[in-house]
Amino acid sequence: MNLARLLAFVDIFVESPTLDDVVKALNQLPNVEEIYEVTGEFDVVTLVSTADIEEFRDFLKNKLLKIKGIKSTVTSIVLNAPKGRRNGHSVVTQPSQQ
Repeated sequence: MNLARLLAFVDIFVESPTLDDVVKALNQLPNVEEIYEVTGEFDVVTLVSTADIEEFRDFLKNKLLKIKGIKSTVTSIVLNAPKGRRNGHSVVTQPSQQ
């Protein structure tokens, strides 16, 4: 059984008056594991978990970007987690070698 998941940090630009509504909508999405309202360039940073890149694309296109108030996103795919709650575990599913 392979439990590895694709993890991505998704930085979100939000229309300011909709921040609370966007956070509530993000909280309803099961793929969103963590949500942070932040200072700086972005308004919200999320940690998203999906089975693979295809599921991530579908999540981004058909769920996240359809939330009213989200202007744009910047995504960073996690390649390795040498420290943190997930360290010591594979975070990206590797294709099987045949």
